[in-house]
Amino acid sequence: MRLISWNVNGIRAAVKKDFLISLAQMQPDVLCIQETKAQDEQVLTALGEEHGYDVVPHSAVRPGYSGTAVFSREKPLSVDFGLDIEQHDQEGRVITAEFEAFFLVTVYTPNSGSELKRLEYREQWDRDFLKHVKVLEQKKPVIICGDLNVCHQPIDIARPDANYNKSAGYTQIEIDGISNLLKAGYIDSFRHLHPDTVKYSWWSMRGGARARNVGWRLDYFLVSEKLAGRIQDAKILNEVYGSDHCPVVLELD
Repeated sequence: MRLISWNVNGIRAAVKKDFLISLAQMQPDVLCIQETKAQDEQVLTALGEEHGYDVVPHSAVRPGYSGTAVFSREKPLSVDFGLDIEQHDQEGRVITAEFEAFFLVTVYTPNSGSELKRLEYREQWDRDFLKHVKVLEQKKPVIICGDLNVCHQPIDIARPDANYNKSAGYTQIEIDGISNLLKAGYIDSFRHLHPDTVKYSWWSMRGGARARNVGWRLDYFLVSEKLAGRIQDAKILNEVYGSDHCPVVLELD
């Protein structure tokens, strides 16, 4: 089973940048996307009907902002949206899709913002998201994927010293948030298989950062320890363009 997660930085813009060609080339069984920046009907219209996937979009209340979607060859057994907490559920950030062997939770974690203005909110989000997956885990194993908006270790960011506790995505509070997920029984699939590999999944659009590979690893597949034996591969597809993020891949047997 080939699972892919990709922050597309606007689905309508991505379609104009050959998103559908990339989708056909990557051949995922399930694709989770973040930051659709479109309402549900706009997502479906932009994609058309020739892609061959069941698509479940989840848009924000605010038009043109945030949003997630799940593409799957096999329709999920069930789909739920959000965290059942009104404070968190206005921005279309979480879809929980149930499959036979696991729950797949795709998430576009809130960014702490310029000057870290949203860091306190982000800390609460991380706590509530952890509670959400713990409840699911009582029923069947969980796979978490998406743009988690955090670099977990210094190896995951090109300039750790310059950004630590100064930039959104690399504060100790955010690092603790993902550490708490791992302590709760989840495996960072890429780092599990590639402990010393330097690869990033996001680059600033400014200053030629991608060409110089001055990046951040913000996109993850976190896998329940119960599924550890099924992990076959985990990849970061740096060669795929069309967004400021690139896709990340999890392959299960």
